Amino acid sequence: MNNSNSSMNPDGGDGVWRAGIKPALDNLITRILERSNVQQAWSRVKSNRGAPSSDGMSLEDFPDYAREHWSEIRQSLMDGSYHPRPVRRVTIPKLHGKGERKLGVPCVIDRVI
Repeated sequence: MNNSNSSMNPDGGDGVWRAGIKPALDNLITRILERSNVQQAWSRVKSNRGAPSSDGMSLEDFPDYAREHWSEIRQSLMDGSYHPRPVRRVTIPKLHGKGERKLGVPCVIDRVI
């Protein structure tokens, strides 16, 4: 069956496809969300610095935000309902002054995840 025909398969076949790999995904997401992995990810994001994204949250604001909202974020990742926020588009100069290039700046939480 071709999963691209939405009139015959409204969910695009996602339910069938995901059912077979759900145990592996659940195990992977659990390992990703282990405290040590999240702390390591945050350390890397913090060390890379970077500008706020479309949500306006700075790196300095993130720890307080994460403390308050982590359980909700974690649950949405576990149940598959998490959606990354829009990326802020900026242009930066190319090396040697030959024009500009586009750069996408994801939100801090999306960088950590």
